[in-house]
Amino acid sequence: MKDKHLTTNQGVPVTDNQNSQTIGERGPVLLQDVQFIEKMAHFDRERIPERVVHAKGAGAHGYFQVYKSMKPYTKAKFLQEPKKKTPVFVRFSTVVGGRGSADTVRDPRGFAVKFYTEDGNYDLVGNNLPVFFIRDAIKFPDMVHAFKGAPDTNIPSASSAHNRFWDFISLTPESTHMITWLFSDRGTPKSYRMQEGFGVNTYVWVNAEGNAVYVKYHWKPKLGVQNLDRHEATQLVGTDPDYLTRDLRDAIARGEEVEYELNVQLMDIADELKQDFDPLDPTKTWPEDKFSLMPVGKMVLNRNPDNFFAEVEQAAFCPASIVPGIEFSADKLLQGRTFSYADTQRHRLGPNYLELPINRSLVDVNNNQRDGPMQIGQFSGPVNYEPASLAGGSPSEAPEESKPRVYRLEGEVTRRKISKTNDFAQAGERYRSLSKMDQEHLIDNIIADLMHIDKPIKQRVIENLTKADPELGQAVTAGLKL
Repeated sequence: MKDKHLTTNQGVPVTDNQNSQTIGERGPVLLQDVQFIEKMAHFDRERIPERVVHAKGAGAHGYFQVYKSMKPYTKAKFLQEPKKKTPVFVRFSTVVGGRGSADTVRDPRGFAVKFYTEDGNYDLVGNNLPVFFIRDAIKFPDMVHAFKGAPDTNIPSASSAHNRFWDFISLTPESTHMITWLFSDRGTPKSYRMQEGFGVNTYVWVNAEGNAVYVKYHWKPKLGVQNLDRHEATQLVGTDPDYLTRDLRDAIARGEEVEYELNVQLMDIADELKQDFDPLDPTKTWPEDKFSLMPVGKMVLNRNPDNFFAEVEQAAFCPASIVPGIEFSADKLLQGRTFSYADTQRHRLGPNYLELPINRSLVDVNNNQRDGPMQIGQFSGPVNYEPASLAGGSPSEAPEESKPRVYRLEGEVTRRKISKTNDFAQAGERYRSLSKMDQEHLIDNIIADLMHIDKPIKQRVIENLTKADPELGQAVTAGLKL
């Protein structure tokens, strides 16, 4: 049989399906990367009408309040005044399972926060685990395809104990660190009220003087981190598949406030190349002994949605929704997410999804975007363009103070993997940092999955685990009786 080669939908040969096109090996992703755009846009439209990922979710309303002004680091207005309470809406979710799947399956949990600020909406969209499976968004469709049901059988619907999941994991060494988190008991949290949240990606804070620093976000639950073990989680799948959703709603209904503290890690941009890993790599964490956590403020959830569909199901988040004072880093996963999330929402909810009450900014929205399905805006007058002198020439461009910083980029247009991959060091450190019991649970959870997996795939997984920590690899090998 003649070998088949990857092509675009136009039949153009794809010579590199692993790396987005960037300025230099670490630069931002280019909009001219038509291969990435085609692949991601097609992927975003593969499900109607539920979310492609994060389909099962729960939500709550509340507020965010900063402890002290973050003025030295960012000009974002909602991070300046300790007396101010910024309204928020939070959606928690599972990633892989469909809308009817169980809450307690092993899976990352989405932790998405919408801040309704005076400069428009800011979406901080992350997970309950600090790292991710991949570092380049061009691999996201492949990852989700491998994790979800097989194309010939649609099995399994919400499980990792299958060849396709572990085949992708074993061939993607950068995912090893994520496995040490996901297959610990962190992969089955006891409550949305008792899990951490992370921005995962690296962002940029910019102050009024134009000075910039890298930032990573951490949410810490007031109730502390509590998890289920594999056996408890499996039992709940059968007895109460909506366990986490019910727990959150019932707690708020009882009058209990659900509280998280926001912490950040900051890094001078000048220091990024001084690390033994790439700080913009979302498969890595920043060591807290070098980049300490700084408390920023608290988030309190105190009101349940009145209508699940209108608020939780139609809530639309996108990492591209930022406000002045917050900008993007060149993190390749983040760069892809800024396109994909909004593109998915336009497909799922329509081009006017930001007019829905749950998604609409609390400040006035003024632009010349018109018409399209489900348009409910009330427009009048002859002007739907800019610049214009008719009708007073309004709306006009915003003041200079809202402009993003100017910075220089130069480099080759290329598709290349970053040079500092260092894929196993932090995975090993993570394993060795666990208590003896947590190490045993991690090993047991991995074995419980791998016992169903084909031997060649098992062996690749064990090779990666052994590179992270020989003891971990040996323990899994012994448990599988290989």
